[in-house]
Order: sequence, then C-alpha cells, then structure tokens
Amino acid sequence: MDYTLLLTILLYVVLLANVAAAIAILFFERRDVSATWAWLMILFFLPVIGFLIYLLFGRSLKQDSFYHIPEDRRITREQQLTLQTNDPIALEAPLHPYRKLIQANRTAGALLTEATDVRTLFDGHQKFDTLLADIQRAQVEINIQYFILKRDSLGDRLLTALFEKAKRGVKVRILYDAVGSWKLKAKDFAAFKQDGGEVRSFFSSPLGIFNLRINNRNHRKLCTIDRQIGYIGGFNVGSEYLGEDEQFGYWRDTHLRVLGPVVEELEFHFEQDWDAASNERTDSIPPHAAATDHVPVQIVTSGPTSETEYLKNMLIQMIHSAEKSVYIQSPYFIPDASFMDACQIALASGVSLKIMIPNQPDHPFVYWATYAAVGELIQHGAEVYTYEIGFMHAKTIVVDGKIASVGTTNIDARSFRLNFEMNAILYDAAIAEELELLFLSDVADSALLTREKYAARPRMIRFKESISRLLSPIL
Repeated sequence: MDYTLLLTILLYVVLLANVAAAIAILFFERRDVSATWAWLMILFFLPVIGFLIYLLFGRSLKQDSFYHIPEDRRITREQQLTLQTNDPIALEAPLHPYRKLIQANRTAGALLTEATDVRTLFDGHQKFDTLLADIQRAQVEINIQYFILKRDSLGDRLLTALFEKAKRGVKVRILYDAVGSWKLKAKDFAAFKQDGGEVRSFFSSPLGIFNLRINNRNHRKLCTIDRQIGYIGGFNVGSEYLGEDEQFGYWRDTHLRVLGPVVEELEFHFEQDWDAASNERTDSIPPHAAATDHVPVQIVTSGPTSETEYLKNMLIQMIHSAEKSVYIQSPYFIPDASFMDACQIALASGVSLKIMIPNQPDHPFVYWATYAAVGELIQHGAEVYTYEIGFMHAKTIVVDGKIASVGTTNIDARSFRLNFEMNAILYDAAIAEELELLFLSDVADSALLTREKYAARPRMIRFKESISRLLSPIL
C-alpha cells in the first residue's frame, strides 16, 4: 500500500473540507465580524482539529423552516401582532412608558398578553411541591420541558407523577434536551409510552453525548397544565435544585407560576419545540385567548435560528428605560460590549445598578470571566454582591420597581446567540416590587464586592480572569 499517496489524498480532503467550511462561514452564515475571523483562524491554523471543532461548535442553524406553524395559525398570529402594533397605547395608560419596549418585543413575535395570577417561586422545595400538586390535579393535558432532567430522587418523584397521570388517561408530553439530560435513556420511558405518554429529546444524537449540535441546546424550562396553569423560570430537575448537593448548598433560583391567557403563549412555544424535536408536525397549536385586565406580560424567545438576539436586545432596552434602578441576578455575567455599554451608560446617568452573582464557580472559566466583567462595572459605580449561603442561579432583571424579566437567559453569549431561551417580561409594579424586595433580602445573605476588595484580589485570580476574558466569546 502506498501510504504516501494515501496521506496526500487525506491532506487534500482535509484542505477541501476546511475551504468548504470557510466558504460557508463567509457567505452563508450570519455571524459578527469577530466570530467570523475567529473561526477562519481556527480552520486555517488548526486544519484537522479546527474542522472537527467547527463541526461540533461552529455550524449555524438555518432560520427558515426550523419551526413549523400551521398556515392558518401563522396568519392569525401575524394579524394579532399587526392589530396590537396598530393599536397605540394611550398616553395616560400605565404601559405607555414601555410602548417602545413592547413593540420591539413584538418583532420577536411576542404578543402582549396577560396573566390573571402570578406567583413567584424562589425555593426548590416550594417550586416542586407546587408543581407536583398542580400535576396531581391535572385533568386533560400536561406539557413539560426541561434542559436538565435527572433520574435522581427529585427526578423520579416528578416522572412518577407524570407516568401515573398518563396511566389515568391524561395527555402527557415530556420534552428534554439531549445534552443537558444526557443520562436519560429510552428504557426510562418504555412503560410510560405504552400507557399513551409521549416523550422527545431535543437535538438528540445516535452517538449520545457526542452530538454535532452540542453548541445549540434548548435551555428552556416550562410547563403547562390543562391550558390553565403555566411555569417558566430557572429551575431544572435534580436534587441539587433542592439544596441537597454539598458542593453548592442552598440553591437560590426564581420561577413563575402563572394563570390566564399567558399560558397559551407558553404552550405555543412548547408546541414549536416539540415539533422541532421530531419530523412530525402538530397542527393543534391553540388560538390565542382574549386578554383580561390583569398583569400585562410578554413571552420573549430567542435562539440560534432567530434573526437577531431578541432577548439581549430586550434586556438592554430595559436597562436604557431605567430612571432610578436596575437589579440583576445571574449565575453567569459575561456580557458583550453592547450590554456593558448599556450598564455603563445607566451608571453615568445616575441609575443605581446592583448585580448579584454566585460566590463559587460551577464552571471555572465562566466564573472568572464573570468576576472580570463585574470588576469592570465596579469601577463605574455598580454595586456587586456575591451570594454567600449557597448557589445563585436566578435569572432576573428588575427596573425601577416597575417592570421585571424572569426566565432562562443568562447574561452571556451562549444564552444570547447559541441556546434556545425564553423569558417572561412583566409590566406590573406589584410583581416587580416583590422581585426587588427578594433581591434586597438576598443582599442580607451576600457580601459586597468593593473596589478595594476587587483591587486586592490575588495574582492567581488575576491570571484566571485574563485567560477567561479571552475565552468569554465562546463560553
């Protein structure tokens, strides 16, 4: 065998693959200039390894035809968005100061709807006890979706409740992310499917954890029950979310339980993800119910198939709307330049910016990139707190005690560009004030990261920050 000839052919194949990937990046994929240059450098300086990295982490998703919406439902939804756009918010209406934010969210397809009741859940036991009680009372249908769904004590409690409901004739659909819940197996759901239950995994791979879509995950966490009750927020399913992991201790997160027309918006997005997880298509996406005079809310989604970074734009616009205060809680705070500029402009305008992050890493590079980012904002006058009694996983922003965002979106490139995310933005002072008070109560369990303390950080932490800052665009 002529190994020289074989090696030559192999090198030509690798070269052609790299050139094809470079052409795809330059002419067919929507990227910013820095990301384009980064991938080109990887492909040409690491020709073999770089191409494999590109296959795993670099390919963009097609925007068109990723989600299927029945034609009649698509037309109806477009008409509803048009009607809302053409119906100006009255000058004296409470929503008038946020009319531009509401309209910007409509470009993401987010209808302005309402909740008849909103309950804030910030403790794992509180959240899952409430959810399990609602599941027990379900009569018709349960749709449930999580990024992480573990087969531990909590996961088994939840799945047992869902399996039992399927046995009793309730329509139960379970959707989980194939990478976030990689330990789940088909055999875990065999009896459930025999009883009429349905289960799908998002972007699954026959190779298990080796997944060519590992970089585009469905990070959403939601549940709808009987089209009357909905859940959205940051809790996944695992015993650590009950504070039972010694490494993290108490788990502090935020979830919402909502009632009313907003539930149909959650179900609309569940149906889209459900269809995307299979070649089958669903034509039963419910019509949007008439709104009632309660809590105005929009469900805003974004992901790698979106035309732009809708959720990042929403959060930035919220910050720009602030007159007095912005409170941010996030486990990962690695903003890009536009988000950092928004924070710095707010601070320069006299707005009080308070940020709360964990005091310990669950992903080391991510944590030290977070530390570097908040360190920069401290120099501009931001108050930064590290949560000391456990792990801070809440993903909330409260502006002026009047509007608030709760959902799955972290302040980083992964949530803004790569993952499928979902947030609820609530235009209601009572809910916003409740979340603001919750932030202030967390301050009692946190330590203030002062300029002096940050300046005195050890050289090793400075080194970790420097490396992590370089990696921040891909963390």
